[in-house]
Amino acid sequence: MPSRRDVLRLGAGVLAAGTAGCTDTAPNRVAAAETAATTTRETTTDSRSESPYTAVYRDVIDSVVMIRTQSGQGTGWLYNDTTLVTNAHVVGRSETVNVRFNDGTWETGRVRGTDPNSDLGAVTVTDTPAAATPLALRTASPVAGTEVVAIGNPFALNGTVTTGIISGTNRAIPAPTGYRIPDAVQTDAAVNPGNSGGPLVSLDGDVVAVVNSGGGDNIAFGISAALTDRVVPSLIDTGDYEHAYLGVSFTPVTPTVADANGLTESRGLLVMSVDPSGPSAGRLVGSDATTIVDGGAVRVGGDIVLAVNGTRVHTLEDVLSLLALHTSPGDTVSVRLLRDGDRRTVDVELGARPSG
Repeated sequence: MPSRRDVLRLGAGVLAAGTAGCTDTAPNRVAAAETAATTTRETTTDSRSESPYTAVYRDVIDSVVMIRTQSGQGTGWLYNDTTLVTNAHVVGRSETVNVRFNDGTWETGRVRGTDPNSDLGAVTVTDTPAAATPLALRTASPVAGTEVVAIGNPFALNGTVTTGIISGTNRAIPAPTGYRIPDAVQTDAAVNPGNSGGPLVSLDGDVVAVVNSGGGDNIAFGISAALTDRVVPSLIDTGDYEHAYLGVSFTPVTPTVADANGLTESRGLLVMSVDPSGPSAGRLVGSDATTIVDGGAVRVGGDIVLAVNGTRVHTLEDVLSLLALHTSPGDTVSVRLLRDGDRRTVDVELGARPSG
């Protein structure tokens, strides 16, 4: 079937044939003009009635692949001319995988690197179909309500598309290592086994997130474009990625925690514990006791962290996203905190996250 662009060119050619050339008769010119006008009206009607989801699907589908290993299958997408992005849990321990493009061709992919802490993997291929072009990562942070499309291979059903919106941002979701993946994107687009590693794209075709998991009815998650953009280049260059590590555990300062600790406002994060061999040892102080409030145990004592590098933090997600997107091992961060009623700033040199 001809494309709309071909139809438009054909219509323009018919019109030109009816008006250029002294041997054409007037009836022929009228008929050609009417044909071109009808074609233009039909093309305009088709263009206006086409779903935006159909348009983005057509733009993206040739860049989405199925990835098969000895233990299962998932989805990937073309990041650059020779690199596919997928989930670390899709490739697992495989050194090579089978890659199927939308046109049906198969290629052997070599696993370039994986980062289980962000559940991202990079696979290199030698040849790609001409129609497969790299997808761009969205540079701006998505906002709740943004329409998105998930394209992948759920239950090995090639090229399946589901639609939804961004339901939330700055989520912290479980990683295969037991740590948390920060800055994750939540969506209500349907995601099932086999979608893992596929792109969650905006209606302009930019990748908003890498599909990671489905958490239940109308709840699915993906690794943000911002985190993907930090991790994948390192996987390509070195095969792995090191995450910044502060070495503390937190709990939010709720009204109950504030009352138990004699605080005048519910703000910041209470340091529950400090890794004795981590970068915060001797710098930050963890909680050393509990008290009972309304029949429940509440942590008391310890530093109350208010800001990191001048950015106020209210949740664990705030700290994790800040460290993941803006720091690296070896960087020094300033931690603004409340200790024994006094405000102070403590500098901590970040380490590299230990293996999970």
